[in-house]
Amino acid sequence: MVDKVPGKAWKVVFCGTAVNLCLGILYAWSVWAKALIDEKKAAAGLIMDGVNAGWPYLTNAEAATPFSLCVLIFALVMIPGGRIQDKIGPKAGAITGGLFLAIGCIIAGLSKSYGGLIFGFGIMGGIGMGIGYAAPTPSALSWFGPHKRGLVAGLVVAGYGGAALYISPLAAHLLTSGITYSFVFLGIFFSVVIVIAGSQLAKAPPGYVAPAAVVKAGAAPARVAGTLIDWVPSDMVKTPQFYGLVFMFIASTQSGLLVIANAAGLLATTAKAIPFFAANAWILASFGGLVQIPGRVCTGLYSDKIGRGNAYALNCSICAVCLFLMPSIIGAKNVFFLFLAVGIAFWQFAGGLALMPAFTADFFGPKNLGMNYGMVFIGWGCGFFMARLGGSIKDWTGTLDYAFYISAVILIAGVIVSRVNKRPVLAHE
Repeated sequence: MVDKVPGKAWKVVFCGTAVNLCLGILYAWSVWAKALIDEKKAAAGLIMDGVNAGWPYLTNAEAATPFSLCVLIFALVMIPGGRIQDKIGPKAGAITGGLFLAIGCIIAGLSKSYGGLIFGFGIMGGIGMGIGYAAPTPSALSWFGPHKRGLVAGLVVAGYGGAALYISPLAAHLLTSGITYSFVFLGIFFSVVIVIAGSQLAKAPPGYVAPAAVVKAGAAPARVAGTLIDWVPSDMVKTPQFYGLVFMFIASTQSGLLVIANAAGLLATTAKAIPFFAANAWILASFGGLVQIPGRVCTGLYSDKIGRGNAYALNCSICAVCLFLMPSIIGAKNVFFLFLAVGIAFWQFAGGLALMPAFTADFFGPKNLGMNYGMVFIGWGCGFFMARLGGSIKDWTGTLDYAFYISAVILIAGVIVSRVNKRPVLAHE
């Protein structure tokens, strides 16, 4: 056992964050969706001209499909991606995933077609994210004990959420030169960054024991404790706690993806009377990326102090209130409260992605975390339905009101499950 975490551990943490800063292009999707959507022109089968010559116009539901498909495939591929991380190593996973994503972006851009978006962004991008995202967090957590898992997971996944902070304005700028140019440029950029950062990832060596928490005299101990058992996936799936975590992930994710997929459009609708916001609707998506950074880090940090379940319930309960109020906020054209509500939704979603790998390590151990978390991550992928359902509801009714109400109810159900889902304890523990 070492007295303190070695410098290599923090290098892995920050290189993992850099990898995720590229994989997080998903959270900027609403910027492209805004450029692609025009229901009337899509119904008439019209094609764009100018810098986007050759691109088709899309309906709300069509624009949500590449995004939703990417989310679903991302989640499914996290399982083999986790196995690659556990058996071959995080370098192979991160670099392979990054190259899939880069090539997918280039294909999506050069295709100038709806099918190309589905294959390039939806399928190739989803595969790349699933393989790549499975590598940084488990490798980083392998260097730290339970008392640091929330913070470390939050730092690593902050890159994925924070990507919208720079990709949204960058994509909006690149779109002035065309949809094709924006995808191709980002594909090349991502390939370079991920190969460099991914090559620095590494798991803790065999026999390494993470330093224990130092408790000062008179201080209250942390509210989290990890299992003494490293569960294998085949045993994990036999526990009700596994299914509880999956449902909690679905609840946390679906609300965030609904807002993420529609962020730019929400601001464009709410701020019609404010020319600056109407013309720069990407700002709300970028703001969401900004919120996701502290949302992940801070949620992970306070979950180490107050407990994972308490942190989850706090985040989701406040977010549910905001979703119930969202139709009134949009109807009142209140831009300030829109930013506040959307910020809380992004915080909750971001916090879930810091909590769930820490939950999984606490419940089932760090040794097989790549594969185990990959299976829990199915819940994240299942949350895609709300983005697609939201697009359909908007096409049917003209608003997202009912989608917000449904999403809020599911969040409340997640809170209820979190109150009863506790770490499995075997008799010999």
